[in-house]
Amino acid sequence: MTGARTDTASPDACGDTDEDLLVVRAAEGDEDAFAVLVQRHAPALIRVATRLLDTRSEAEDAVQDAFISAWRRLPEFHRNSTFTTWIYRIVTNRCLNVLRSRRLMAPLESAGDVPAAEHVSSPARITEARDAVRELRDALELLSAEQRACWVLRELDGRPYEFIAEAVGISQEAVRARVFRARRSLTQAMGAWR
Repeated sequence: MTGARTDTASPDACGDTDEDLLVVRAAEGDEDAFAVLVQRHAPALIRVATRLLDTRSEAEDAVQDAFISAWRRLPEFHRNSTFTTWIYRIVTNRCLNVLRSRRLMAPLESAGDVPAAEHVSSPARITEARDAVRELRDALELLSAEQRACWVLRELDGRPYEFIAEAVGISQEAVRARVFRARRSLTQAMGAWR
């Protein structure tokens, strides 16, 4: 072989690079391995953070802060959980901190316009849909930050209770209770829309 080096191959050269190997390499300072982890996880994390925080810019900031924190703390990662669960926990905690600080400072900004679905062209339907979304956002604001995080991870992201418990740092029973209370509160708040 002339000049080929197999010991420094790019982490995504194989496409199926094992996540554990990427985590080990990133913990050793391999920025390319960490970049692959960011590429794999960032879209889903931004989606969850946007659902929790209601604004894309705050969600992107939370995810970026989480990845910076993960990069710094990666050598301490003991692999008691998966990298996925660990990074979700960091992002969820960042979002919870933002939500808690909002409650202390001011209410959420007013909701922006809701884009109408293509098949809905009636002004009355568009207005009704906007009103329903606004009421749902208002109802979500009434939930505690922890209830909202559990509900979003379960109902909007489809995560199992075990995953949520690990990501939020509480027991599965506590997750189930928070999801139940959130569902009940949202059902009561949205009763007129049933």
